[in-house]
Amino acid sequence: MDSHESHGDRAALLRTIIYEVSVADEGTGDIAKEKRALSLNISNGGMLVLMDHAPDIKQVLKVHAPTPITRAEAPTLAEVRWTRKLPFGRPKNSETAYFVGLKFMF
Repeated sequence: MDSHESHGDRAALLRTIIYEVSVADEGTGDIAKEKRALSLNISNGGMLVLMDHAPDIKQVLKVHAPTPITRAEAPTLAEVRWTRKLPFGRPKNSETAYFVGLKFMF
């Protein structure tokens, strides 16, 4: 598939989203930790978000993505496909941000 075709169906979506990451908890098993990211765009196949850290490639997140018909958010699984550190300098003591490409898992 041509890269222009894969980008053609994207829609801008600037809003805070919630996602969950499973983390190991000693003695009680895995727990879900809720975090926030800023969505930048979305398509049928995935979304681009801005995060305060770089998740592992192939990590699976439970994303509460908005649905196009209602204001409700539908949780779905998404796999981290790539990460990129923001391409501009930041002061030493400030936080770094990352572009993160997510692919929805159907």
